[in-house]
Amino acid sequence: MGRRAIVFGAAAGVFVLDRWSKWIIETRLSPFDTKVLFPGFLNVVNSQNPGVAFGIFAESASKYRTAALVVFSLVAVAVLAAMLWRVERVDRRTAAGLALIFGGAVGNVFDRIRSGMVTDFLDFYVGTVHWYTFNLADSAICVGAGLLLLSMLRPGTHAA
Repeated sequence: MGRRAIVFGAAAGVFVLDRWSKWIIETRLSPFDTKVLFPGFLNVVNSQNPGVAFGIFAESASKYRTAALVVFSLVAVAVLAAMLWRVERVDRRTAAGLALIFGGAVGNVFDRIRSGMVTDFLDFYVGTVHWYTFNLADSAICVGAGLLLLSMLRPGTHAA
């Protein structure tokens, strides 16, 4: 199997896991439910985010918000797809990072096209301090970005 097939397969795996996890949350938890997994650290909730990462633009009343976010996301997905297509030119860490980011981005843009918002459900906190609620796609994007950063910091490697 070629490297291109592997990275697009990994991205597809991220997308499938993301969709599956969101389907479970959407079908089994109401927006008012909270499942405590680790008291004082992690809850599972059903949260709909009409904005982007960290709730940015969530409060925007613009009728063009969703359309603008979808267009921006589709452009980003197209750029990532082009970078993954040339995966033979990059090191393994960069390829893995791009695959994770691509799979996560496709998962979130799918939600945005389908319903105008993204399902988030992982609620990490310490005491009364909560981080922004997020999902598996967001996690993949963050891990992928970390891998790209590590790849850039390592001498002799390069990003796509």
